[in-house]
Amino acid sequence: MKLYSFSDHLTQRLQSAGLDASYVLDIVQRAVLEDLAGGIDITSTSTVPITQRSIATFGTRANGCLAGLDIASGVIEVVCGPLASEFTKLATDGQRVQNGDIVARVEAPTQLLLTAERTALNIMCHMSGIATMTAQWVDAVRGTNAIIRDTRKTTPGLRALEKYAVRCGGGQNHRMALSDAALVKDNHIAAAGGVAEAFQLVRQHAPTITLEIEVDTLEQLTQAMLAGANLVLLDNMSTAIMVQAVKMAKEHTARTGAAVVLEASGGLSIDRAKEVAQTGVDFISVGALTHSAPILDLGLDLETVL
Repeated sequence: MKLYSFSDHLTQRLQSAGLDASYVLDIVQRAVLEDLAGGIDITSTSTVPITQRSIATFGTRANGCLAGLDIASGVIEVVCGPLASEFTKLATDGQRVQNGDIVARVEAPTQLLLTAERTALNIMCHMSGIATMTAQWVDAVRGTNAIIRDTRKTTPGLRALEKYAVRCGGGQNHRMALSDAALVKDNHIAAAGGVAEAFQLVRQHAPTITLEIEVDTLEQLTQAMLAGANLVLLDNMSTAIMVQAVKMAKEHTARTGAAVVLEASGGLSIDRAKEVAQTGVDFISVGALTHSAPILDLGLDLETVL
């Protein structure tokens, strides 16, 4: 079947949300083609005349936070055609929703709408699940200065959509790609011969890039700060050790005038979120936001057959 491109209006909306419309179009088209698997939608073409049109609604079946409305709209456009479909948003990405809320209404040819249904829901449910989990973490640290961040533990090919969903949930993106910033981890330290050595090698190669170094002991934290690190990731540390790390960073800043920003990561659960935030760390990075978020249940229901 013929697949369409996005309308100019949708392209502009995606770009204003910080998404590359051509990247999103590629994802949507590949997802639709995967569902068709080179054939047709046998059920819909058998049961619904191509001339029939319907109005349908996207609704929530659980409480959560929305993300991906424009992506769902894009799926409808790709399958039905921008001129043959009309997608009306009744909510916005980032909005908290309750079970039973209607978040969008669409008018389109019934047969094509049913072909697009599962792909649109798969993407929006996944993105909304990420936004919902992120919002839960953001709520858990409310009242502290800690900011919730994501990681690069994303589904291959979906990173920009998943990180957009994190933003919808109130979180902050870490680096989008390996070239955005340097993050010296344990294997880099082992390969370079030490914390200070790894730090200096990156600084020599890329003097101006944002550079974060991962440490898992207070001794390594001292080495990193003495080497000049101003952004340090505290990996798999207990709350008590993080309290000491924050104290050491403040003492280093008072002594040298060089501020040190700390990020907690590794094995964190939402039950510990407030406790970790109250240590005084600046960021809490959570891989689970993108690699383990359950979907937010949404559905599409035909409202009126025209």
